[in-house]
Amino acid sequence: MRLSAAVALVSLAATSMLAGVRAETTESATSDVLVLGEKNFKDVVNPEDLILVEFYAPWCGHCKALAPEYEIAATELKESKIPIAKVDCTVEADLCQEHGVQGYPTLKVFRSGVASEYKGERKANGIVSYLKKQALPALSVVSAEDLAKFSASDKVVIVGVLPKDSPLRAELEKFASEKRDEYTFGVVEESTDLKGSGIVLYKKFDEGKNVLEGDFTKESLLEFINTHSTPIMDDIGPNNYATYMESGLPLAYFFYDKGPKLEALAKEFKGKVNFVYIDAGKFGAHAANLNLKDSWPAFGVQNVVSGAKYPLSQEGDFAVDGVKGLVEGIIDGSIAPSVKSEAIPETNDGPVKVVVAHTYKEIVEDKEKDVLIEFYAPWCGHCKNLAPIYDELGALYKDSKIVVAKFDATANDLPEGTPFQVQGFPTIKFRKAGSDEYIDYEGERTTEAFVKFLDENSVNKVPVTLPVKAEEPKAADEKPVAAEDIEHDEL
Repeated sequence: MRLSAAVALVSLAATSMLAGVRAETTESATSDVLVLGEKNFKDVVNPEDLILVEFYAPWCGHCKALAPEYEIAATELKESKIPIAKVDCTVEADLCQEHGVQGYPTLKVFRSGVASEYKGERKANGIVSYLKKQALPALSVVSAEDLAKFSASDKVVIVGVLPKDSPLRAELEKFASEKRDEYTFGVVEESTDLKGSGIVLYKKFDEGKNVLEGDFTKESLLEFINTHSTPIMDDIGPNNYATYMESGLPLAYFFYDKGPKLEALAKEFKGKVNFVYIDAGKFGAHAANLNLKDSWPAFGVQNVVSGAKYPLSQEGDFAVDGVKGLVEGIIDGSIAPSVKSEAIPETNDGPVKVVVAHTYKEIVEDKEKDVLIEFYAPWCGHCKNLAPIYDELGALYKDSKIVVAKFDATANDLPEGTPFQVQGFPTIKFRKAGSDEYIDYEGERTTEAFVKFLDENSVNKVPVTLPVKAEEPKAADEKPVAAEDIEHDEL
């Protein structure tokens, strides 16, 4: 997933959170969220079979937006005896560092003290659903009498109808173990919904259930679930965005305020392209991520794997036939993706090499050179603060085989298939000469720190002489800024 997909995900979540923030709550004795710190963390977490822990900072906007949802989830989960807890990282800095916290909020699921990443939604119902799945066996054995209740226990439930001695039970359990974070799985010996053996997908939308046709293999089951686990056409938002991204199918956005219905097309292309409505009033800014203008209705498709984007022309009136032609052209490969790029600079002899979409591969992926590149936004305050330091660094390596470059990520698309996301500004990456791998620069933003990093990591060794600077007096209580405390402006 490249920049546009990352931008959409972060922006959708941020927009919705900011729109839905409830009144800020204070700590109270009635809270069902456990408060953890260095003194009680292990005593509480280690004995629990399952517990969710949020590592947060009180000043963090996303943490404030999550707080009321977290409280609701904690209360709802009491009946299931699944505790959820939180750690204030401004108070418990050592504990948060011990658990590798690099941003807020960070949510981790602990099983008997062993942590894993929380991959669910950040709304109360999503948290509850995710943790209830985690509390179940990867594959629940269900009786015929309990099947109706079990099949309605979540938005999507996959049930194998298999005899007790079927070797396919082991295969289904293995698959369920891999996908337990996303779906609820069960197995029953017989069902009135299916004659003989097979797989049934139950869902709370569209036709209500689907039966896997043909043989059951890991590949056929994955394709079956990806095809049928999302509605024919749904409104997209932060609660379901990740589901569409994980399906691997191209995602077709219909930005609307009013306009024609596209369900018939969505049904025609089901299994090849996922169609979604996106509220232009709330999320219209996402049109720019597909190289669309904010004029409604509008339509565009994004390849969620490569990040390629395909906007429908906005010249003339919106037409359903145009939508169909675009989607057919994407599927058969006759339509090329759109690439947003600034003009190639007429001259590029400044201390920092300017990179645009059309020159990215030529400059950044030049295998003979080591490249340090900053992804920035013109409005980003941290980027503005970095600019004179970065210019000084660029001057030290000018005309050498170490390139110091910058890329305006708001005005240019990353090339299709770029193996990272840009989620905040500035993001600084390094690629060694001869390598395809990008390394995150996470050090201090000083000329000295950058030079030390390049000396240690570059293939091409370029001796430089740092300018002599007068040392500024430090206040007696001033502390150095740790790398993990360096701020980013979010997208």
